Amino acid sequence: MKRLMAWMVLICSVVANADNYTQTRYPIVLVPGVLGFQQVFGIDYFYGIPQALSSGGAQVFETSASALTSTTARGEELLAQVQNILAITGASKVNLIGHSHGGVSARYVANVLPQAIASVTTIGSPNAGTPVADVLLGVTQIPGVGNLALSISNALASLFDMVAGTSYAENTLGELTSMSTAGQAGFNAQFPAGMPATPCGQGAGSSQGQLYYSMSGTSPLTNFFDPTDLLFGITSLAFAGSPNDGLTGQCSSHFGVVLRDDYPWNHGDEINQFMGLIGWFAPDPVSVYREQANRLKNQGV
Repeated sequence: MKRLMAWMVLICSVVANADNYTQTRYPIVLVPGVLGFQQVFGIDYFYGIPQALSSGGAQVFETSASALTSTTARGEELLAQVQNILAITGASKVNLIGHSHGGVSARYVANVLPQAIASVTTIGSPNAGTPVADVLLGVTQIPGVGNLALSISNALASLFDMVAGTSYAENTLGELTSMSTAGQAGFNAQFPAGMPATPCGQGAGSSQGQLYYSMSGTSPLTNFFDPTDLLFGITSLAFAGSPNDGLTGQCSSHFGVVLRDDYPWNHGDEINQFMGLIGWFAPDPVSVYREQANRLKNQGV
């Protein structure tokens, strides 16, 4: 009987811990990258992730942004939403988790509003820029082609905004300039916190009372049935064979404490897209986000 009671206490303890596994001290704010939507046709940008974090006790907010624009503009959009979240919740700080360009805009907010940011986690973020943007910037310089391409891109981005139920000023040239290696070098010179001193090293794990983490994948092609694999397979050619996820290079993703930079994920798998289609034997992105929330919880933020 005593043994049975002991087992029951253990099981209840496990269940209780599971219920608050992701219950961070401060709200978690998810920040999207390119396309910048919260939800389209009922599908979250971070597919299945907000629900998984909430189920473990976290207070989770999804933000939106311009589909294509500069880091400064995107950062200001995020800043306004963070201030609104702080007002709604009464929290003094938030934990920012940003994917792709969203990680860079999270860094922007962490620097302009440091007292309100407990941590920044960047996922597949081109913290040192991406050669994909360098190549596309070159296209914009072609006479008779560049301006037309930019106009079409801005129009398509505005159309996507309408579908996503948002309304932002789109700026494709600003997006490409910010995400280029030169543009990101300028950003890092202005906001160096968390950036590695060497090209593929680790950055400081904390600064300004904030915690810094990063992770990324290095497999552009992961699932034959995933329609985004074709896109990332093509864009990966810009890396000339160096490890990348299709849009972000392995070393470029480094920021703060590098949790892992070689997940068998492409750029979409990092947010559990396309609708959960990842590699057959790849780690579940949803579980990885939960683990990060638990890490933040254990750090007291």
